[in-house]
Amino acid sequence: MTSTTTCNAATTPARLPRPAALLAALALLALLAGCGNNPPLPDWQMNAHSALDRAQAAYMEGNAKVEAAEFNRARASLASTGQPGLVIRAELLRCAGHVAALAFDDCPGFEQLRPDAGAADRAYAAYLAGRASAQEAALPPPQHQPVAMAANDAAAAAAVQAIADPLSKLVASGVLLRAGRASPPVLAGAVEAASAQGWRRPLLAWLGVQAQRAEQAGDAQEAARLRRRIALAAEQS
Repeated sequence: MTSTTTCNAATTPARLPRPAALLAALALLALLAGCGNNPPLPDWQMNAHSALDRAQAAYMEGNAKVEAAEFNRARASLASTGQPGLVIRAELLRCAGHVAALAFDDCPGFEQLRPDAGAADRAYAAYLAGRASAQEAALPPPQHQPVAMAANDAAAAAAVQAIADPLSKLVASGVLLRAGRASPPVLAGAVEAASAQGWRRPLLAWLGVQAQRAEQAGDAQEAARLRRRIALAAEQS
């Protein structure tokens, strides 16, 4: 059976992180562009959507060169509108991908635009950095709020496990690791999520954390098993 998409029934993905709402909105606009009663979309919208999609895929695969080129292409398209909010959300989307793969940085692209960021975007940036305040905990995307507001590590782990979207789960797991609150179930869930999607970069990062903890615990057999899995995941044709 072949599925079809109609012009009068389009929905925006609900489980994406807030910055990825930019990507979802552009995807919806691209979908509507195919309907005969709608005017053609501006090139910047189409270009930004496709470039962000390719950038995220390349990053998760581990192709930094392609990711940088595609993201810069998307950013240029968004910047052509002169709307800081669009570029801010693209930068936060990129930061979220980095956190998912445990590539922690200070989100320099966002920091350059911080003066023009709204409260929700600043709160999400703080959350990604693992330092959201109690006042900011209610401002991240809905699926991340229970993680931000968790009173203890067990509650945080349960909140992460309840997230269905794999990227959101990896982002939340990365936030907990960055804050020093990632328990073994959080690590296992992140490995499972990355593995199920075939996302090499985050899978290698999370397996590396598991292997390191096994070594620190003196579990040589488990560490060796994880190192073999890392070697397998790192194979490329």
